Amino acid sequence: MAEKQTQASLKVNPDKLFMLKKNALIISILIAMLLGVLVGTLINKKYTSAFTEIKEETVSNYNSILPENEQHYLIKQIDRDEKQQKKEASSPFSLLSDIFLRLIKMIIAPLVFSVLIVGVAKIGDFKTVGRMGIKTLVYFTCATLIALTIGLVIVNVFEPGKKIHIDMPEAGVDNGVKIQPQTAKNFISHIIPESVVDSMAHNEILPIVVFAIFFGVAAASLGNKGKIIIEFIDAVSHAMFKVTNYVMKAAPIGVFGAVTAVVIQQGPGVLKSYAYLIICFYGGLLFFVFFVLMGICTLFKINFFKLFSFIKEPVLLAFSTASSEAAMPKTIERLEDFGLRNRTVSFVLPLGYSFNLDGSIMYMTFATLFIAQMYGMDITFADQIKMMLILLVTSKGMAGVPRASLVVIAGMLSMFHIPTEGLLLLLAVDQLLDMGRSATNVVGNAVASAVVDKWEK
Repeated sequence: MAEKQTQASLKVNPDKLFMLKKNALIISILIAMLLGVLVGTLINKKYTSAFTEIKEETVSNYNSILPENEQHYLIKQIDRDEKQQKKEASSPFSLLSDIFLRLIKMIIAPLVFSVLIVGVAKIGDFKTVGRMGIKTLVYFTCATLIALTIGLVIVNVFEPGKKIHIDMPEAGVDNGVKIQPQTAKNFISHIIPESVVDSMAHNEILPIVVFAIFFGVAAASLGNKGKIIIEFIDAVSHAMFKVTNYVMKAAPIGVFGAVTAVVIQQGPGVLKSYAYLIICFYGGLLFFVFFVLMGICTLFKINFFKLFSFIKEPVLLAFSTASSEAAMPKTIERLEDFGLRNRTVSFVLPLGYSFNLDGSIMYMTFATLFIAQMYGMDITFADQIKMMLILLVTSKGMAGVPRASLVVIAGMLSMFHIPTEGLLLLLAVDQLLDMGRSATNVVGNAVASAVVDKWEK
């Protein structure tokens, strides 16, 4: 009897085994994040301690010899050396995340191209595509306005720029972000590709979407000849999903590298200085996800928590790598598993990565007014509305630009005569804030796909 009980206790519950296997990627990513924080903190402390000793020796040795301004210059130079040393120490870990992100980016263009062509071919004609496109853009515009408004409300109510105390950057110092003024010509040239091959080479999603729509409708209009093309491209899309699953096995390594590199350079101490800013912004993101997006889902009779449970892997991946793109292939796959039609997901989601980055859009108004508050500038209500309307347009035109949020914010600072070097105030925690807004972008686009799919039905 005792032997039978022992054998029974050794048996693994198949339901538990299935759940562990199902959540293996999430568990491994969480472990990788924790290890990254631990390793990064240890390395950061090592360099911080070493350079603190150097500073103390410098002050001790030169206190009676050099004037105070020259001592200050020496300390500044030591700080720059410390920053450089930490950057070099983080380089091997950054390489791990770079490899993973490059593998993901390698997938995006062929995946979007193939999935969208098949989806559009199933729709069949420009009239239906146009109807779905109008519904999608209406939703994106409404979501963008809500996100911009929430960013403004939070920064005005909680005033993080007036309540945190950090050293201000020197006047005229370069912030490292180039301002790119948005014009109608730039916007059109970004949307309509001169060469789809060039757009695919640079992973510019919107031009690929435009070409794929034309190609998909043309293939559908060919009848039996078109079926051969569509079946081939459908097979390509399935192959790309298989490649995605292979690449995802490297996700924990990429996450570990990304988190470790950030913690080495910034250290856990940066959280103390910027704690109020981080809490305000993340509070806004949580409000947007669990109040606004959940409210939209309720309105359209979509089970928000069920949807969220299906996309939790890509959300966590976007958060840990601070990259919405890293989550895109997995998001497409999980939304189809949720029950959304392939033609809707393949159409709405790629467009969302150019027109519906809710977390990034909220950050634009929030960050611009935060910097204004830091400089003691009062931006009038009329100017804030003007800013919001300008961002409604310019946030779309900057899709595909590296560090797009910072580029748009730099443009806003210049337009409203706020010192552009104030952007340096955010760079210390931009990676951490980017993690939150990337995860929000994924949830926002998942909800958009679900809403349009429901709307179409």
